[in-house]
Amino acid sequence: MGYYIDLEKITVDDYRIKLESAYLPPSRMILKDQLDKRFNYFKSIGITNVKELLHILKKKDKFAELSKVDCFSGDYLTILLRELNSTLPKPNKIADFPGISNDTVDKLEKIGIKNTEKLYNSILTKSKRQNLADSTGISDKEILELTKLTDLSRIKWVGVTFARMLYDLEIDTAEKASKSDPVELHARINQLNKEKNIYKGHIGLNDIKIFVNAAKEIPLEIEY
Repeated sequence: MGYYIDLEKITVDDYRIKLESAYLPPSRMILKDQLDKRFNYFKSIGITNVKELLHILKKKDKFAELSKVDCFSGDYLTILLRELNSTLPKPNKIADFPGISNDTVDKLEKIGIKNTEKLYNSILTKSKRQNLADSTGISDKEILELTKLTDLSRIKWVGVTFARMLYDLEIDTAEKASKSDPVELHARINQLNKEKNIYKGHIGLNDIKIFVNAAKEIPLEIEY
């Protein structure tokens, strides 16, 4: 499968159903409006899956053309594109993770690994992690820590700070995140935030619900 969700395997019908029941930020609630009409239009012009939809929306001429269709008036297509892009989160830089030593960062950069996407294929199995440890001199413990931070980084909107918070709370894999109770996790995250003053603001319950649902979409490929 790879680091990212395979958007080609998600049909436009599946994605429409997902949006219908999805927890969304207030700024993206427009995506729930006229779902049948809008997605039937996508199907009518030959778009069958989410990869194709994203590809079309990224083309300026196609985007402009679709914007002239009545059911896509306003900011709908812009917000849809943002939502689709968020399913392919930008990789986190290894150097930006709190708690990862400069020595480890340097050793990985020497072999061309600067972010979580680059690291992914080298930590998929126990044997690959052992080979990485042997070839770089990084401890097995730190390699496993980086593996789990990389796993969490595949979930949309999980930056280095939030990944570290989850790791410290022992919600340290995508699978554990997907099985978390949002209400309980929300309380634990805000308690940790209060104790360590990590974020200035309060993290909302809806944000945690979105996170848990996003974690459920991540293919569980990493061997622990």
